[in-house]
Amino acid sequence: MHVFQPLPLDLIEINPFQKLSKEWAIVTAGTKVEANPMTVSWGGFGTFWGKSVLTIYVRESRFTKEFIDKSDFFSVSFLPDDKRNALSVCGSLSGKDNNKWEQSGLTLNSRLGIPFPDESSLVYLCKKIAAVPITAETFMDKEIDKKFYAEGDYHTMYIGEIIDAMAR
Repeated sequence: MHVFQPLPLDLIEINPFQKLSKEWAIVTAGTKVEANPMTVSWGGFGTFWGKSVLTIYVRESRFTKEFIDKSDFFSVSFLPDDKRNALSVCGSLSGKDNNKWEQSGLTLNSRLGIPFPDESSLVYLCKKIAAVPITAETFMDKEIDKKFYAEGDYHTMYIGEIIDAMAR
């Protein structure tokens, strides 16, 4: 296993508009024994309720959603460029029918009981503080509903308080 160093949030310099949408990340939830990783590219960093937070959006149909819903915590991890293929695997296969850890070449690690890929270069450990279902009724711009949810597979927005960040 790799050695990770704590990273104070005020020392992390990232472009929040590029980090998730261009580099993608792995959201992992579950336990240090059984967890499911999923690729995400929609989300955000910010401050809410006086806390440093990360938001992620997970479709109702995703197997990882079951793990997030059952857990109080999740991680959001960024991988080095040489692990880009793992992001594709974790974004295209279902953990219900596949062992994404094995097929992606990633190794399960954990800190504070929160699972994450050991190969990560940057990891945010988050305490789930809100889960907000996005439904057709929530859209002011109905074109978004038509464009992204024609099949009715809506997202849930999870807001996670960042309780730790680390890098290797």
